[in-house]
Amino acid sequence: MKPRFLPAALGALVLGSTLHADEGMWLYTDPPREQIRAKYGFELTDAWLDHLMKSSVRFNSGGSGSFVSEDGLVISNHHVGADALQKVSTEKKNLLHDGFHARTAAEEIRCVDLELNVLQSIEDVTARVNAAVPAGTSAEESFKARRRETAAIEKESLAKTGLRSDVVTLYQGGAYHLYRFKKYTDVRLVFAPEQQVAFFGGDPDNFEYPRFDLDVCLFRVYEGGKPAKVPHHLAWSAKGAAAGELTFVSGHPGRTDRLLTVAELEYLRVAAYPYTLERLKRREVLLTSWGQRSEENARRCRDDLFGAQNSHKARDGGHAGLYDPALMKAKADAEAAFRARLRGRPEFADALAAYDTIAGVQKTIGAIALRYRLLEGGHAFACDSFGIARMLLRAGEEFPKANGERLREFGDAGKESLELGLFSDKPVFEDLEILGLADSLTFLAEKLGASDPMVVRVLDGKSPRARARELVRTTKVRDVGFRRQLYAGGAAAVNAAADPMVEAARMVDGEARELRRQIESAEETRKQAHAAIARARFALDGAGSYPDATFTLRLSYGVVKGYEEDGKQIPALTTLAGLYARAEAQHYKPPFDLPGRWIKKRSALDLSTPFNFVGTHDIIGGNSGSPVVNRAGEFVGIIFDGNLQSLVLDFAYDDVQARSLSVHSAGILEALRKTYGATALADELVRGNRTR
Repeated sequence: MKPRFLPAALGALVLGSTLHADEGMWLYTDPPREQIRAKYGFELTDAWLDHLMKSSVRFNSGGSGSFVSEDGLVISNHHVGADALQKVSTEKKNLLHDGFHARTAAEEIRCVDLELNVLQSIEDVTARVNAAVPAGTSAEESFKARRRETAAIEKESLAKTGLRSDVVTLYQGGAYHLYRFKKYTDVRLVFAPEQQVAFFGGDPDNFEYPRFDLDVCLFRVYEGGKPAKVPHHLAWSAKGAAAGELTFVSGHPGRTDRLLTVAELEYLRVAAYPYTLERLKRREVLLTSWGQRSEENARRCRDDLFGAQNSHKARDGGHAGLYDPALMKAKADAEAAFRARLRGRPEFADALAAYDTIAGVQKTIGAIALRYRLLEGGHAFACDSFGIARMLLRAGEEFPKANGERLREFGDAGKESLELGLFSDKPVFEDLEILGLADSLTFLAEKLGASDPMVVRVLDGKSPRARARELVRTTKVRDVGFRRQLYAGGAAAVNAAADPMVEAARMVDGEARELRRQIESAEETRKQAHAAIARARFALDGAGSYPDATFTLRLSYGVVKGYEEDGKQIPALTTLAGLYARAEAQHYKPPFDLPGRWIKKRSALDLSTPFNFVGTHDIIGGNSGSPVVNRAGEFVGIIFDGNLQSLVLDFAYDDVQARSLSVHSAGILEALRKTYGATALADELVRGNRTR
């Protein structure tokens, strides 16, 4: 596949002080009112923003969604819902592959451990967090002081409001905001199409366009055993998005790296990305081979394999962008120009020095990153059993400590969410666990060397395969009752259990914690340096910028617009007719085959109905499932992907060819009514409630 890079003309625009085109993943507390008013003549009102914010949903499994009915109906992508679909599937009932439709409320299936979050408010707590860090203290002590204060803020907020409360770092350490979310944990599956039409074209068409995917999944949130009545939900546009129309995306982009320095980008290029790509390629090959051995194997690993393939392709595109001379020169030129503005200004001396500080921190992190990823990151122990064991081990050690002294994941404010995941009764398959652990232990030995003391201890005189088989088959941590017993009993119960997997986790925990301490200390130094740069940029250029993505709610905007590629004009919208034409051109061979009902119901469909479309919206991973709305705030589509050219949006925005990809609201209705016979569900979307 030919890589695409940013056009050279974009070079001067990257990381400049002026925003361009439809750029930005904007905070709801600081939306781009003036830019939108000047360019499109549209006024972002507080009421419009508040309604969209409270209609938007975050999936704890990764991804976004939105309320589309006052009766708690939520729409997201099929690939966002795949984790939940996999967990409620069985060998005889494969919902991920075959799809699902609950025709009555009684048929809606409760998801195993899905948590949905809806943002209610944002509060700037930067001054309080920074005031808690004494001047002149070491990076390690500064990190501890900042952690104590953020834990206190989160706990106070939870006690006061009852809402999930997270302090989020913005501008790489330049600001701290408290996000409060309403949390739903009784979430039930309502509808999912077959995976083959949700991901039509499979990996060959992934990140490509034109596309023809019904990448949607519908859930319902419940409270007190009844469908929740939500005060904010999006009205559904049966007409949907039109070419040239201004539209908005409200979602949760996972992470971008646009504010990183050149030194940090170079580290990503030469170290971080190659390591990540090696792991992803390895896992993709492993799961592909194992999945081909039987239909049941394929079912068990399907979601994991999709994740590996998708991430691999996305990282390949991002890595290619870091080798684009135009992009990197633009980054270097912009950084040099800003540093030149700081020279000779004593008030900005700390910002000027920050660039060298960050370069030094990056070297410190690079020196220990491999062991950190393998041990603390868990890359050497790729199985659920190890993750559970480590959680039990650390819970026993962390919870007796004061709230602000614990590792962040054990803070009081996040305890309910932690327990939801820890006590999940999701299926964990012994054979897949052995497969993953054996391969990752082999990876550990390859990376550190067979004679490394940690490798010797972990393998305990056995081959990676034999050691994995021993640990997985003898541990009891996959039993929920056993987990509850150890969790309730604390460290004493965990120690007394002498569970083999827990003891393996204990074996690496000392070094893993020390590596984490060093990384956190280095990260604190990096944050303080970035904060100095951010203060200088705000002072020189004023407000009106947006921070890097943090998997918190952001607003993007753009137009529905095609683009030119290889001398051809790519249209903004595809149709249902294009789906069948694509399948026929590929002779209906996988992954271009269609489910039987789509063949049978073809004549019932209006094939001119819009199906997918592209736009200039600024998105990234995590935006999957985000609603696309028009000026009236109506749902006109749902983000499900970006094209290949969009994969460099992690580092810089481009609207020449980079595009967001969405499923059209009209295409969703047409499929629900005429292919699936889901008339009542389609009516609920249009009406906004279950009954008239």
